Amino acid sequence: MARPYTPGPKHFVFGVGDGNDQRVSVGDPQEAYVAFSAFFRDRDSGTYTIKDELSGQSLILVPGTAVIARRKDAAQARAEYLRVERPNRYLPSAMLFFESGYAGLDHFGQWFSDLADLSASPETRGAARAATITTEAAAIEEVARIWADSGYVDPTDQYFVFFDSHDLDDDRAERAELLKLIEFLGIERVDAPAGAAEGEVWVRTDPRLVVECARWS
Repeated sequence: MARPYTPGPKHFVFGVGDGNDQRVSVGDPQEAYVAFSAFFRDRDSGTYTIKDELSGQSLILVPGTAVIARRKDAAQARAEYLRVERPNRYLPSAMLFFESGYAGLDHFGQWFSDLADLSASPETRGAARAATITTEAAAIEEVARIWADSGYVDPTDQYFVFFDSHDLDDDRAERAELLKLIEFLGIERVDAPAGAAEGEVWVRTDPRLVVECARWS
């Protein structure tokens, strides 16, 4: 999970590439988030940049191409890229960055060092990410992360539900990744009940999930 926020004032620069950057000094992540939210909503741009002046780390939001990029420091030759499948992911990514910087985005999704890799289908990208997770502990943590983003435990406490109320066209990469991981872990998938959204994934309760999901709740 993301590292805890280090107290103390931080200095960020918000920009959209027009030379009219906004510098802010904030005492906590929420203050930074409020400031950036206003900056984001007040401008109509294809690209928004957040730079941590002290660390040199940066986050780049590119709504025009549905991409998020991050840099560990100013010397990093190439950014890492993530495909955004839902428009409401941009501001949450900024909050993670304000809380824990570059490392805080580790579990936000699937990062690639080559922008061209984002052109692969969501299913291919999801399966590729799942293939990089080779231990039970890492797989359980990733499944819990996916669940925490859009899931719940059904009222009978018999099932964990992923992608609550989502359509099949939503979160295709993460769904493909999830299906590979629950197969790897031997977690039983069950048919969703009548009336459930087509994109939901239901699995039988597993003690490993109970423990790990509690950490993400």
